Order: sequence, then C-alpha cells, then structure tokens
Amino acid sequence: MRQRLQKLMSAAGHCSRRQAENLLRQGRVEVNGTMAELGDQADPETDLICVDGTPLTKMTAERVLLLNKPPGVISSCHDPQGRETVLDLIPAELRRGLHPVGRLDADSRGALLLSNQGELTLKLTHPRYAHSKTYRVTVTGTPDQSKLEQWRQGMELDGSRTLPASVKLLHSKRGYSTLEVILREGRNRQIRRIVSLLGHSVLDLQRVAIGGLALGSTEEGCWRKLSRQEWRSLISSQAGEA
Repeated sequence: MRQRLQKLMSAAGHCSRRQAENLLRQGRVEVNGTMAELGDQADPETDLICVDGTPLTKMTAERVLLLNKPPGVISSCHDPQGRETVLDLIPAELRRGLHPVGRLDADSRGALLLSNQGELTLKLTHPRYAHSKTYRVTVTGTPDQSKLEQWRQGMELDGSRTLPASVKLLHSKRGYSTLEVILREGRNRQIRRIVSLLGHSVLDLQRVAIGGLALGSTEEGCWRKLSRQEWRSLISSQAGEA
C-alpha cells in the first residue's frame, strides 16, 4: 500500500516524521533511484527507499516497553562519555530502533517508556495529550503547607509559570519527608529546581506512573512489554483527560 514517505520512514524507526520531512527537503531520500520530494508516496513492499544511499529497513512491528530506570543510567541511545544507557538494560535482539520516549535525568529513577516508532513517540510526547506523570519525591526537612500550596498553584521557572500540580505530603520523619507529585509538563529537572526554590533538597526522585501506566511490580533495572491496548490508552485521550 502506498503511503507518504515521511510516514514510512517514521514507522520504520529511522527518525521522527518531522525529521523525515527535513531529509526530504534536503534531497537525501531516493525512491527506486530517483530523488524524492516532500509529499511523494511509495509502497514499502515494491519500492526501494533509500536514505543517504542506505535502503530503508522494512517497517517493524510497533514495540513499546516500560522500563524501571535505575539511578545513574542515562536516558539516551548513546553516551559519548561511555556511561550506561537505558538501551544497555534491554536485550541486544530487542534494541534495534528503540529510543526513549521523553527523559528522566541521570540521578532520577523509575518509569520510562521506550519505543521503536518515531510517529508513536511524537504522539506520546505531544503537549496536546498532557499526560500526567506521578512521582515519589523524598526531600530534606518538612515543607510547610504554604510552600506546598505555592507549588500547587504554579511557580516562576525560566521566566514563565509552571502548570498547577498535585502535591501531597505522604509522610514525614526526622530530617526528611516523602511527597507525591503529579505533573502535566516536563521542564528540565523541574522537580529538583522547584524543591530547591522552596528551600529544600531532593534526596530521591522516582517516577512511579505515566498516565495510567504504573510500574507496579517491575523491579528496578527491569522492563516489560506493553500491550497495544496499554500504550494506545495514552494517545486516545485528549488534553485534560489523561
């Protein structure tokens, strides 16, 4: 079946659809030896599609994994410094085409999605779906209710106000407290920076759920394959419903 080239390239896990459009504009895609243009279509079963002279691999079955990332592991496919990445936690035979959906900073742990579909990744990370992400955060001291209310209402960060958040104090012991935080946005090191603005420090940060997908019994450093129904639930709801 003939489809737009950018869709085929994304579905093959080569790149996102937007990146595929750029490659087409740059004249780096050929179909049966002829330079392709944006808007061209092809049939992956009968046409030879090449990117920079290399044949495009056949479309692979959609694959989405839920990983419980340990601290110290990088949310990337490769690391120039040679540090362990999330792909190192996946069996070699399953790594081809996989890439992280979103990020968790190196010091944080918990739920991270991996996918082999560029288009799917774009949908999963698009702001229109506003997926909630739930965190368990251990901080120094005990933030008072006025500070927690500041966080709930939104705080200035990078020159703009953060979206309202759900913040609950789960328990407090001498010297530290554990919070449940639910966000609908993901700015760089957002939780750590807000906790610092409130006068505390993060001792541990774990993402325990993405939308309705919870880590459950998945142990740290382990993963499980999501069913189509599970990951489709993330992109079937509109903003405000996730």
